This record gives sequence, C-alpha cells and structure tokens, in this order.
Amino acid sequence: MSKTSEKNLLPLDIVRFRDESKAVIDFIADYYKNIEKYPVQSRVEPGYLSSVLPDSAPYSPDSLDEVLNDVSESILPGLTHWQSPSFFAYYQASSSTAGFLGEMLCSAFNVVGFTWFSSPAATELESIVLDWMGKMLRLPSSFLFSGTGGGVIHGTTCEAVVCTLAAARDKALKELGGDWEKITKFVVYASDQTHFTFQKAAKLVGIPPSNFRFLQTSFATKFAMSPELLRSAIEDDIQSGLVPLYICATVGTTACGAVDPIAELGQVANEYKLWLHIDAAHAGSACICPEFRHFLDGVELASSLSMNPHKWFLTNMDCCCLWLKEPHFLIDSLSYNPEYLENNPTKSNVVVDYKDWQVTLSRRFRALKLWIVIRRHGVENLMHHIRSDVELAKQFEALITEDERFEIVVPRRIVLVFFRLKPKHGLDGNELNRKLLDAINSSGRAFLTQGVVAGIYAIRCVVGATLTEERHMKDLWSLILEKARFILHQCSQ
Repeated sequence: MSKTSEKNLLPLDIVRFRDESKAVIDFIADYYKNIEKYPVQSRVEPGYLSSVLPDSAPYSPDSLDEVLNDVSESILPGLTHWQSPSFFAYYQASSSTAGFLGEMLCSAFNVVGFTWFSSPAATELESIVLDWMGKMLRLPSSFLFSGTGGGVIHGTTCEAVVCTLAAARDKALKELGGDWEKITKFVVYASDQTHFTFQKAAKLVGIPPSNFRFLQTSFATKFAMSPELLRSAIEDDIQSGLVPLYICATVGTTACGAVDPIAELGQVANEYKLWLHIDAAHAGSACICPEFRHFLDGVELASSLSMNPHKWFLTNMDCCCLWLKEPHFLIDSLSYNPEYLENNPTKSNVVVDYKDWQVTLSRRFRALKLWIVIRRHGVENLMHHIRSDVELAKQFEALITEDERFEIVVPRRIVLVFFRLKPKHGLDGNELNRKLLDAINSSGRAFLTQGVVAGIYAIRCVVGATLTEERHMKDLWSLILEKARFILHQCSQ
C-alpha cells in the first residue's frame, strides 16, 4: 500500500468529513445496488484475512480510497451478506434508509446516556419511543411509562433476559430474607424449543445448570410449551424443596416458529408467583398488525416482554425493546450510585437513569434510530412491510405443498417455513436434507439454515430481508428443485 502525505490528519475535520462521508455513502449505495452479485454465504477459508492484510498497523495514514479499496477487495469476500434479498437464514437483521439515517445521527452525536443528566434528550426520547412501540403492540398500560410500568432499549435479547433473571432472582432472595445460599434452590422453566440464550443467561445469574427445566414439546402442541407439563414440573420441584423462580415463554421459537400459549402460562405463573418473561424477539414485530396481535393475548399476566426491532422492524442493529410491569425490581437489582454520577438533586427523584436498567454503564442513543424509523415509515407502512413478507412466505409454502417430493414439517408460523425433502429409496431423511441444505448454501445463490424438532432435521426458510421480492422466492424454489433432483439422482445410483 502506498502512503499518503497527510502527516497531521485532524481527528475531526468538518470539511474532510463532508467529502469523505459522501464517498462512503456512495460506496454503500453501490454495495446495495450490486448486492445480488455476491455469494450470499461467504466462501473464504478460516484465516483468509491475515493472508491479505498487513500484520501490523500503518505508521502513516492511508487514504480513504486505499481503505475503501481494501474493504472491497478483502472485507466483502469474507462477509455473509445479511442484507441480500436471498438471505433466508436465522432471523434476519433488517435495515432501511431510515435506519441508516438514525444510526448516522446516533454516531454523530455520540452521547453516552447513562443518566438523565448526562443527556436528557437521550433518556426522554427513549421513554417516549418505548411507549409508542408499546401502544403499537397494544400492551396494557401496566407496561408503559404513561401507565404504571416502563421500558428500556437494550442491545439484544440476551441482555434483556439476563437483566430480568437478575431482577427475579433478587426479588425472590429479598422475600426469602436475603439468604444468598438460596440461589442454589431457584428453578427456571422453558420449553425445549426456547433459545439457548435463556440457558446462558440463567448460568450468568447463578442458577445451577441442574435447575434448568426444558419442558418437552411435540407435534400435538405445534411445539409450544404445555401449561400442564409446566404445572407438573413446578409441583415436583416444590415437593423436592426447590424454589420455582422464572418462566421464559416464546412467541416465535428459533427452530420452527412455535408460539407458546401466553395466557395459560401466565395463569400458572401468577398462581405460583413466578416471573413470566415473554421473548418475542422476531415475531413481536408482526404483533403491530391486528391479525397477529392474538399471539400476545395474556401479556397482561406477564412480568416482562422483549422484542427486537432490529430483526424485522427496519431498524438497523442493534435494538431490543424491553418492557416491565414493575421496573423497580430491575432498578433494585442493577442500581449503583457513585457520587460522580449523581444527577442534579432537584431532579433525581423524577427522572429515569437508564444505567440502572441494564448491565453496562455506557449506552448508545438507540432510541433516535427507532424514532426515525417509526416517523419516516409510519404505522401504516410498517404494517404493510410485515404483511408483504407474510404473503411471500405463504406463496413459498404453497410451492412446497404442491410438490409431492416435499413436506411441511410444522405448519408455517408468520414468515418461517419449516420443510424437508421426503425420505426416499430407504434413505435417512435427516442426512438427505443435510445434503440438500449444503448444496443450496454452497451454490452462493441463497442461504438457509436448519432446525430439529422431535428428532426431525428440516430446513428453515425465513422471509424478511428488506430487499426480498417475489422473484427471489421463485429463484429460491428453482434452486431447491435443481439441487433436490441432483441429490435424489445421486442417491438412487
């Protein structure tokens, strides 16, 4: 790399910033314009980057042209292109022009809103936006600042679950007289389809691994958690001298999109005085549409609820909304007040200090991004965005149903289609579909992932990338048929 003559580059040069920002925006625009030309899943080998980049930092500054050239030549080949219209894996990380603009402003202001006093607008906008989102989801007033509850924007669901588990733990410990040895008695409950984040979070707050209860699901319940099994497990634990603590219900599980029965689980939670958390990370976005709101029926019985606008709500990473019916339990668990962070004494009793609502002290102005997304699109267009993706998923499901070589393993939930190639010629169905998935992803023309329910390995197709259109679904189906024919032919020989 050749070096520039810029020996004394100013860290924040307004003239340079204006010019270079335009160049970066042009680069990003060209990337999106050409995104369909890239293999969706990266094809590089481990360690590839160290072979093309220097092993030490430059002593003199590189030009922006040199940097962007290296991004193009070295970084892009190592990306899995999450914003590709042919990305159907995991649950998407959505993006939008409004999301970009919000992220730019967030980065530009670069405020650290740990207390109200450290940046009042950051705190107050967050409270307002969480009430906006809560009202869009038709949450009861017990979860809103305008009611008796409140909310906070975390980075991810992982943080939300850790914080609510800590709050539930400390609430229970206080009720048990503050004896920290009791923590070994606490038990947490989820289904066997619950995201592994829950298990990780429980471990972080000190719940013994032996005290996880992952309740078995089945085809009979469409892989939703059974209230009857939950009640039985709680009773067994009480008889064993253990202390039931926390239930994690899911609206849209990762493997097959199962929706747990919130109202029934809430009744059990309230009867035994357990903390009920609802993880609606992906599917929660759909609940702004009246036809999907029933997935949250019973939410008034829960203690907390989280959903991620960065998954399907056009709000670039990262952004997780967490609402609590009784925020003081979270604050009691996470609050520390050193002298140097004290607010103006005349305001300290009437403001929110979000440092007390999360694990970390520092925090980004994420609310600005979500606020701009909502304002630029409006509720009407956000609902249209959700409904359009659901319609594409329905069309894809119909293509699978019409082909006798394939089957839907679990009925479609919103935009997740869980399907497989039927076993044939005495072939193991799981191995057959592993080969099919590998062939699809190796082509570079699409990227899907897998799930396992009741021992059945199947392929997940999630519709939700911002740029996905009907033609991309048709191209995906053509690719699947092409690879299925090839694999079946190989296996029959």
